[in-house]
Amino acid sequence: MTYAIQELVIRDVAPVDTGEITELVAAAMSDGRVARWLNPDDAVRHRDSRGYFAVFVEHAVRYGEVYATADADTGRLSGVALWFPLTAMIPPPADYDRRMKEATGSAYDRACELDAALDARHPLEPHHYLAFLAVHPHLQNRGIGSALLDRHHARLDRAGIPAYLEANDPRNRDLYLRHGYVSGREIRLPDGPPLWPMWRVPQP
Repeated sequence: MTYAIQELVIRDVAPVDTGEITELVAAAMSDGRVARWLNPDDAVRHRDSRGYFAVFVEHAVRYGEVYATADADTGRLSGVALWFPLTAMIPPPADYDRRMKEATGSAYDRACELDAALDARHPLEPHHYLAFLAVHPHLQNRGIGSALLDRHHARLDRAGIPAYLEANDPRNRDLYLRHGYVSGREIRLPDGPPLWPMWRVPQP
């Protein structure tokens, strides 16, 4: 089965309804190991996850590049990739601290710990950063994530630009290894799961 890739939104496209993108990212990510570490309470985590991910989705719509696959029959999004081209300066998300406090509530301190751990290992060399690769839970293991990666990697390879991401579980890490990434030393969260920083050099 093949999936058509759409470049849904690029910076400065407005107005853009980010609701469906946010819903998809939340559905794919809110029960992951890092999300459960941020907030172990299932009900609270599911309630707050949309507000948390909306901060990053809206920032990617404005300053990043967003790719998505859509179901041919329903038109609903099945997968989405949020990239930030860190080959030039990008401002932080607007009102980030305030919005994080509102979205995370009692998990705010852990959200700050997560940000600090990721920032400490983020490379300074110009690159494109994959913030989120999300596939609807009912549609995983069908090649959607690989199709989204291939779409952007082709651009990076032509331009000679490396890519960076953090894998949040061993299965995702294995996916990225198959796409040319090299895994670095684990990022350890306090009393939490490991993440793997991963770097991909442009391929000939």
